[in-house]
Amino acid sequence: MKSSHSGQFHPRFLPTWLGVGLLWLLHWLPLPLLAWIGNLIGSLAAALPGKRRRVAETNLRLCFPEQSEAVRARWMRANFRASARAALEHSILWWGSASRVRRLVRLEHPERILGDGRRPVIWLAPHFVGLDMGGIRLSMEKTGVSMYVRALNPVMDGIMLHSRTRFTESILVPRHAGIKPVIRALKSGHPFYYLPDQDQGRNEAVFVPFFGIATATVSALPRLAKVANAQIVPVTTRQLPGGGYVVTCHPAWDNYPTDDLEADVARMNRWIEDRVREMPEQYLWLHRRFKTRPPGEASPYA
Repeated sequence: MKSSHSGQFHPRFLPTWLGVGLLWLLHWLPLPLLAWIGNLIGSLAAALPGKRRRVAETNLRLCFPEQSEAVRARWMRANFRASARAALEHSILWWGSASRVRRLVRLEHPERILGDGRRPVIWLAPHFVGLDMGGIRLSMEKTGVSMYVRALNPVMDGIMLHSRTRFTESILVPRHAGIKPVIRALKSGHPFYYLPDQDQGRNEAVFVPFFGIATATVSALPRLAKVANAQIVPVTTRQLPGGGYVVTCHPAWDNYPTDDLEADVARMNRWIEDRVREMPEQYLWLHRRFKTRPPGEASPYA
């Protein structure tokens, strides 16, 4: 283990180690059984009142006002099940063999992974529940670069860092290091697995529509594409019924970026919105996506 995690054997991390041990045992189970357990845990979690449930209900109400309350409630429960399933199936990413990971996560249109094959590539990856599955599976095809935020729990931090580098020497850039290491990696031929759709405050953000709502959206994608002369290859990861995932590599975007930063960011949000409408039960509804509001507007989560 790296020295930065030397404190992880402290007794206060014993509950974490017990949970990790349970996950290690679960990863030996057949995938359909593991999925069934995840669905059961998610159903129980969805039935309990709490902050995360309120956040999910608020997000779905804001984004799908045209849907009935019953439909949104069904999607909310399905979202909890999908999230719990993904949490358990991470155990295969952490300890499963390369062949089992390939069986867990199937690639669709792998010929699109590197776009035109001439310019640097940014893999645009929205926050669906299978996000990590897609990132690790793609890294098995081509060594990439991604940014990460160090987990407060050093046990989980060490495990997650290990899982992302156990098959290839993936380049992991801590967020506090800034974007320059990513640009260097891109120009060296390493695709960047980029997660653009979380609320990170007002810094470097513009307010553009997302489901018709003015949403603080990080504007890094067009700026980074312009600096690195990179092409955008969107990827989405869909969780499959009964176990497993499929990563779809979509066609590279044409005419991106333009000279209109706000229009470029809005285009990204429209594309993500279209993918969310295809599988609304699998998006990251547990995140407070609309927390940062335009001046004078109250948070919908208050």
